[in-house]
Amino acid sequence: MAAIAVGAVLFLSLACSLPRPDRAEESSEGHGSFQATATVEEIMRSIIDPAADAVWDSVVIVSNENGIETTQPETQEDWLALRRHAITLVEASNLLLMDGRAVAAPDSRSELPGIDLEPAEIEALLSADRASWSEFVRKLHESGIQVLNAVDRQDVDALLVAGDRLDLACENCHATYWYPGYGGRPDEGP
Repeated sequence: MAAIAVGAVLFLSLACSLPRPDRAEESSEGHGSFQATATVEEIMRSIIDPAADAVWDSVVIVSNENGIETTQPETQEDWLALRRHAITLVEASNLLLMDGRAVAAPDSRSELPGIDLEPAEIEALLSADRASWSEFVRKLHESGIQVLNAVDRQDVDALLVAGDRLDLACENCHATYWYPGYGGRPDEGP
């Protein structure tokens, strides 16, 4: 198992260091020592969504004809895997704050036109109010820390609460930048 994990880390490190053909010539001017390569959309789909899904799927309580069935982390390996997802989630939130990161690739389009905003519209909202964007990202980071703390304590109840907070942080941001006006923000209540 350790050999697979080391192999995966080496593969990801190599893959991440290879320039994408359409981005090989990007400059790091104005970005300090950082180079924003992936878009916000790519970070969400490739890093944040999978990590958040792992958190939400880690504790599942189902009531059915057989009674109540609970799935939760049970072994040290389960908790370690979940901790990796929590660390990924927390650190990925920092990537969202890098200056110069595009919201989406130029050819990206809304999957639900009329409900979801187009990438250019999202970019305009972010550019108009970076302070609000930073606050949403801070709340994502804080909810990720809450998940990490629950995992480190191996506290299933705290993990459920942290997962709810994570969901709220995500949905409040999405309701502002992805599908504003469609159902209101979750923190606003019914």
